[in-house]
Amino acid sequence: MLATVRRYEAAGFRAWPAAAVHYDGTWVVRLTAGHPAKRLNSVNPLDPGDIQHIADRIGRASRRFDAYGRPLTFRMSPLSGPDLASHLDSEGWSRFDESLVMRLPLAGAQLDTAMDQIPLKDISRFIGASLKVSGSDVSLRPGLSEIIGAIQPEAGLFALEDGAEPLATLICVHDGDLAGLFEVATDKAARNKGHGRNLILSALKWARLRGAREAWLQVEAGNVPALALYRSLGFEEVYRYHYRRPPGHE
Repeated sequence: MLATVRRYEAAGFRAWPAAAVHYDGTWVVRLTAGHPAKRLNSVNPLDPGDIQHIADRIGRASRRFDAYGRPLTFRMSPLSGPDLASHLDSEGWSRFDESLVMRLPLAGAQLDTAMDQIPLKDISRFIGASLKVSGSDVSLRPGLSEIIGAIQPEAGLFALEDGAEPLATLICVHDGDLAGLFEVATDKAARNKGHGRNLILSALKWARLRGAREAWLQVEAGNVPALALYRSLGFEEVYRYHYRRPPGHE
C-alpha cells in the first residue's frame, strides 16, 4: 500500500510543482510565494519511520514558512505514520480539509464516444478561463502561470467554451502511464449540464492516446457533487490525506 501511495505522491509533486523544495530527512518542504494553495505550501512527510528530532525539525520548517509569510502546514498522507500524528495531537494541532486520491484504469474506460479535443496552447487564455470558471481572484494569475510553466511532464490545458464564454476547465498531466487531473472546475451558472463530465472524458481520451493507462485525481472529501461525478465515471478511492496546523495558525 505504501508503495502505491509513494507513486501518487511523487506524481503529484511533479504535476503540481512548488517554487521551492527543501528536504529535511524524508520530509519534503514545499513553498510557493506566488500561490497560497496548501498543496504548494506544506511539509510532506514521506516515511512513517522518520521520527527523529521531530520538535527540532518542526521548528526549522516553521522558520521557512515564516520567511514566506505562510502558515506552518503539514500535509498528512499514510506516509506520515502514527508517531508524527501522535506528536501533533499532543501539541494540539488542528486537523482539517481531508481529501481523497482516486484512480481509474483507462483500459476499460468508455472513452470512444468522448469528444476529440485539442488542448489549448495559449497558457494566458487558459488561465483566464480557469480563474473565471472557478471564481478565483485574478491576483492568482501570475502564480498559476508560474506553476503551469514549471510542469515538467506533458500538460494538456483543456477548456470547454460557448463562444468566448468558458464553461469548464481542467489540466491533464500525462506522466508515463499516469494521467493526473488538476484544477477541474465548471462555471457556477453552467453546472449540472454534463460539461465537466464531457471535458474529463475528452482529456482522458487525449491522455490514453498518448500511452496513459491510469487516471488519478485529488478531491476534497466535502465536495459531494465532485465525488459523485468521479464515482459515476468509475474512479475509486486509493487513500486519503489531510492537513494540520499548530494552535494559533488555523
